[in-house]
Amino acid sequence: MFSFFEALSTEFKLWWIPVILLAYALGNISPSILIARAAGIDIRKEGSGNAGTTNVLRVMGNKAAAATLVIDVLKGVVAVLIGKLAGGMVLGALCALAVFCGHIWPAAFGFKGGKGIATGLGILLTLDWRIGLCCLGVAVLCFVTVQRVSVGSLLATLALPFLAWYFCPQILPIMILMAVIVWVKHRANIKRILKGEEPKFSFKKK
Repeated sequence: MFSFFEALSTEFKLWWIPVILLAYALGNISPSILIARAAGIDIRKEGSGNAGTTNVLRVMGNKAAAATLVIDVLKGVVAVLIGKLAGGMVLGALCALAVFCGHIWPAAFGFKGGKGIATGLGILLTLDWRIGLCCLGVAVLCFVTVQRVSVGSLLATLALPFLAWYFCPQILPIMILMAVIVWVKHRANIKRILKGEEPKFSFKKK
């Protein structure tokens, strides 16, 4: 875990700051909010109130949800790629956290965004594809078993720190922080799961 902080202390450059801010700005690109707004809807006031793919699917249908998913994943990919190419794994990890926070707390939309799952997938696949694929596998397996997106997301992020420790210990602190944020953002889902009230996933044609 300390290898990240050691690397940060020796590698950090002032020019990293605008790169990290750029990653945060990329996170502010919220397709769920923008697509819904184009249709005269505030997605944060509909359905579950979350500005994410699952809620867009429930409220607006498959096409809008697919567009939301692709863009949210891609912004995670792009932000991490910029960081890794510009300054290596440490800057890549910082850009990962920045775009993740930009998605969840977008300044452009009153700091009320999504829960970070799709963007997190793009981040993980780009930081270390092995971690990303393992988390995706856990999420898909859980979804197929219980048909609840939130359960898959929570279990995948629960596995995330262990996968990071095994495959890429250098980014472990960032992965732990991201996992904690996801669980905090899913606290309402957790309450519903414990009460047996979490709705099952279903496709909506539109």
